[in-house]
Formats: sequence, structure tokens, C-alpha cells
Amino acid sequence: MADNGPVNDPAAFGALLTDEGRALLAELSDHDPADELALATRLRRSHSPELVSAALAQARLRQRAAAKFGTDAALMFFTPNGVEQATRTSVAAYRAREFKKLGVRSLADLCCGIGGDAIALAREGIAVLAVDRDPLTCEVARANAEALGLADLIEVREADVTDVDTAPYDAVFVDPARRGGRGRIFDPEAYSPPLSWAIEAARKAPLAALKIAPGIPHEAIPDDVFAQWISDSGEVKEAVLWFGTRPGSFGATLLPAADSLWSVRATMLPDPAPRPVGRFLYEPDGAVIRAHLVAEVAKEVGGGLIDEMIAYVTSDELHETPYATSYEITDRLPFNVKKLKALLREREVGILTVKKRGSGVEPEELRKKMKLQGRNSATVFLTKVAGAPTMLVGHPAAPKV
Repeated sequence: MADNGPVNDPAAFGALLTDEGRALLAELSDHDPADELALATRLRRSHSPELVSAALAQARLRQRAAAKFGTDAALMFFTPNGVEQATRTSVAAYRAREFKKLGVRSLADLCCGIGGDAIALAREGIAVLAVDRDPLTCEVARANAEALGLADLIEVREADVTDVDTAPYDAVFVDPARRGGRGRIFDPEAYSPPLSWAIEAARKAPLAALKIAPGIPHEAIPDDVFAQWISDSGEVKEAVLWFGTRPGSFGATLLPAADSLWSVRATMLPDPAPRPVGRFLYEPDGAVIRAHLVAEVAKEVGGGLIDEMIAYVTSDELHETPYATSYEITDRLPFNVKKLKALLREREVGILTVKKRGSGVEPEELRKKMKLQGRNSATVFLTKVAGAPTMLVGHPAAPKV
């Protein structure tokens, strides 16, 4: 189902590309949405109401898109779906560098959307065929390529991706639509195009990457791919199936440093045995957990799980690792709100970070009950140890000198 409003009206979008429209967008570059009513009234004295509405809507989208596109957002054009579904610049740039390392010089970007991935690829010198079946989306992608000075490397084609011949290209990237009129789509065969078609299209290319939802079950992943989960600043952003490189492997990549951990599927370590809580606790990055590589992290830090069902690792000594955040544990107590409150009062804790894994307690609700006062800070983990609800109190571990 298409979005409604001036940002999805082709005629209104075309007006934004005129000299008048571009000048109006430049004037709105740092506008305050709270002042829009008065601003719109003033602007309509010298511009048509339709252009003002379209420009204000586009300006709001640019402000939203800044979180994904940084300073580029001020020059780009968007639709609401485009902002929601586009790849974050840091992730797209990382993937483009990977394609370049693999020798890719030309690529077919299927389901290109507003062109976020195509832009990153072109900036690496890769010639891109960007394909989407929605006419307005294609117009937006063209405008973005032009706005960022990349039109010579990005050809935007309005077509059904299933009709595109990708044989002339070194690689293929497929990003099926995973949202519909009712929100997120969980059935991979309900993607547009379906996951099964995307997999076959990827297999036809010498090298390909297929973007999928991070929550995909491992049993749904083909045996001949490299399945990679990517996080950015600790937040899992996406999963990608790579065809033609590292077959039969699982991996996690953590941005911005691009630290990567991977293992061949057939030789992945079994889950480490639970052990008593030691002095240090490690919280593996979400991409590591999704890739089922917690055992590799446990081996790296010489530790074990605190519970066979919980992805927290513990050890007696501090070992630095980019794949987990480490904490020094000072207290362990059974789940008891009154005891925790008394402990935090005794420690003069005024700033409390609440983390949970394996607990139904809402962190914000617990924090309110603590009535915090004091100059110190602490972190509490609501979790299970050997099956029992437990509270672990500590603080981020100081790095080794």
C-alpha cells in the first residue's frame, strides 16, 4: 500500500526538483517543526500551497533521515517508506567496501529503494544498475544520485526485478521489501520478491549478497552461504546472506570498527558449560548472539555461561574483546527488590543502568522503585543463574593498562 501525502505525489515531487522547489528546501534546511503553522502561512504568500506542503514534508523527512544518512540527508530526497527501509550509511559503506575488496566493478542492485546502497557502492567506484518497480521511488533514487554527484555511476531503471538480466554484472545485491500495508512481514515467502526467488537470483551471479531480517531462523538459511549479522554501535541492524564467498559459515561484524568474528558452520563450538559467576561478566554484542557465536567469545575470554539458556559469559579474569562489553561484578543476590534498594542506598547510587536477559521485569519500572540518590553509578543485570532469578550488580570493567 502506498503512503499518502505530498511526499508520495509524483507531481509534487517533481515540483521540488525545480529551481523554486530546491530554493525552498534550502530555506527549510534547519526549520523547527514546532513552528510549521506560522512558517507555512508565511511561505504561502510567495509559493503555491501545494509546493509549500511538499517542501515542508520533505524537510521533515530529511531531518528524520539524518540519523541514517548524516550530512547527506540535507541534500537527498525521501519518501516515508524510503527513510524507514533504507540501509544506514555506515552499513551500506561497509558492504560496498567488501564488494570492492572482492573485485566487483559492476553490480545490479535489485529493489534499490531510494538508492542508499547504490550511493555507497558508487562512492567505491562501482558502476550500479539500480532497479525498482515503483515509479516515484525511481525518481527519488535518480534525484539522489544527481544530488550527490554520482549520476555517472548509477543507472536507475524502473522495472520488475524478476525481469532484469543480471548476467552482465559482476555481482548482485538484493534487498526484498519486508514491510507491507500492515507493517513488518515475518514470512520470508511474503517478501517482495519472495525469499526463494531472491536466493535463486543470487545463486545465478558470480557473487551476491541478499539482505534479510536479522531474526531469520538459522534453519531457514541455506547451507551454501555466508550468513552475516551486522551491528552498528551495539545495535543489530541487519543480516546478509553472501553467495560466492565463505560458504557454509556464520559471522558477526561490529561497526564502526568492522571487527568480524566468523566460523564455519560445521565446526562451530558447542555452547560452553555453565559455571559459577566470576568476577567479570561479558555481554556479547547482539550480532554475535544472532550468529550463534557466543561460544567463540567464551573461549576467547576463558569463561562460561552463567546459565545454559542465558547469553551472558562470566570469567574470573578480565580479557579484552571487541565482541562483548565487560563488567566487573561486585554483588550477586537473589531477585529481591527490597534488598537491591537497600544495597543501592548503601552504595550511594544515583545513576542506575538496568539490563535484563531472561527476566520479565521492566527495567524502567524497577528503576522507579529504587528511589535513587547519591553520586555513584552502577549497573544491575536482571537474569538467571543456574535457573534461579538473580540480580548481578557491578560496573563497566576498566580496561587493562
